[in-house]
Formats: sequence, structure tokens, C-alpha cells
Amino acid sequence: MPGPDRPLTTRATPAGAKPGPRRIALANQKGGVGKTTTAINMATALSTTKRVLLLDLDPQGNASTGLGVPRNERGEGSYALLVGEKPLSELICPSKIPGLDLLPADNDLAGAEIELVGMEDRERRLARALDRDPATLARYDYILMDCPPSLGLLTLNALVAAQSVLVPLQTEFFALEGISQMTRTVERVKRLNPGLSLDGIVLTMFDRRNNLSELVARDVRSFFKDRVYDTVIPRNIRVSEAPSHGLPVLLYDVRSAGAQAYIQLAAELLRRDRARAKERAA
Repeated sequence: MPGPDRPLTTRATPAGAKPGPRRIALANQKGGVGKTTTAINMATALSTTKRVLLLDLDPQGNASTGLGVPRNERGEGSYALLVGEKPLSELICPSKIPGLDLLPADNDLAGAEIELVGMEDRERRLARALDRDPATLARYDYILMDCPPSLGLLTLNALVAAQSVLVPLQTEFFALEGISQMTRTVERVKRLNPGLSLDGIVLTMFDRRNNLSELVARDVRSFFKDRVYDTVIPRNIRVSEAPSHGLPVLLYDVRSAGAQAYIQLAAELLRRDRARAKERAA
């Protein structure tokens, strides 16, 4: 089991991947499932051995805040990239974490959904912006995209730009209904991005004292099989406290159950990537 002082496994690019860094969208149309928390902490865990870029595409900007960049200090970010005002290289900010950079959610991002409607190639704005800057992309091994809790144009842009989707899923009653809608969306987006795949499902806010959590986890695993990650993120007070300090839980309290779970999740992601690479080479 990897820990804070033990290296994670090496990166591998899955079959059908675009050249350059691995692009993963973290998406779920339901809010409050731990999506942003997963994006922040998985990016932090990956950055122990990899170069990671986190794109904050949620107008709420919680990923930016959670990495210690308050709203009044962000300047230009993902909105400027989407509308084509500036290239990626001029908008990236270094985070406090070595190996992890951020494209913050700037204050104008809240109006992007409306503005994108009238723009040419509106669902490919992010993909084209990334592809225009291969030199910047080459600096990274992973690009994680934190999407808003909706299936609007911002999320659609992320899905078109991504190679795969990682779905954080809270272990609650309506979980299966939500994930079914997300998988249907992925299938529809394949018309625009044929290489898009469901990377996996991460069970979050798991409470072992609650029989419902166990039942939901069993149902999800029964339906989605090995697409569900083995690692489960527990409900943990340290995970909830960390954003108010502008820190990932891995820096706030690395010994906590939540931090250790995210370290394991990042390691599992890398193992899965390596296994896909071996299958492709076979």
C-alpha cells in the first residue's frame, strides 16, 4: 500500500489515447458527491511522482479555493481559455504543491454557459485550446478537469477534450439513477469524441456504520463490475475541514483515513493505466 513516503507506480497511456498527457474529466451531474474533493486530492497524490495540471471548470471555483487560491487573487483562468482570449501557457498558476499546477476558475466563468451558446464550435472550445499549445501540454503527465455539477456546455467541453471520465459517486439511495444518466451522456458524447471512455467510478463518502452505504456499493459493483475502483473514500471529518484551510487533505492531515484513501486511489489509477498499456502491447 503506498503511503506519503512511498512512490506511486509509473504512468502508462491507455489504448486509443491522444498523444501527450492523460486527460481525465471528473464529472457527475449531481452536486455534493465529492467530485471537487476527489479532483484536488487525487491531483495532489499523483503529483508526488508526476507532473499534474488541474483545470477548474466549475464556476463555483472550489478546486481553486481548495488549493489555496481565493477568488480575489485568481485573475484570468479557464474562462479566458474557453473564449480564446489567452493561450494556456499564460493562464496556468503554480500551486503550493510541487508538481501540481492549476488553471483557476476566474470570476467570469459563471457567464460562460450563456456566452458559449453563440460561439462557433462551442462544444470543442476547450479541446482546441489545449491542442493549440502542445509545448505546454508536454510538461504534464496528467490533466484533471473538475467539471460543474451539471451536464451543460462546460461539462460537455471537458468531455470532448478528455480521454476518459472518472465519476465520483456518493453511496446514497439515488446513486444508481445518477450514474446511469452519466453513462448515457458519455455514450452520446462519443459522437463528438469517439475516443472517450468511462475510466471508472469512485465510491465516496462511504460510511461503514451505515447499512445503506454497503447496499449501494454492492449494487454499483454488481452493475458496473470492474469499472468501480477498489479504493473507497470514507466519510471523514479531516476531508471536510481541509478546504477551509486552502489545503488538500493530504497536506492538512496526511495520516487521516481520507488522505490515505486518496493516496490509494491515485496508486490504483496508475496501476489501471499500466494494466491497459500491457493489454495494448499484448
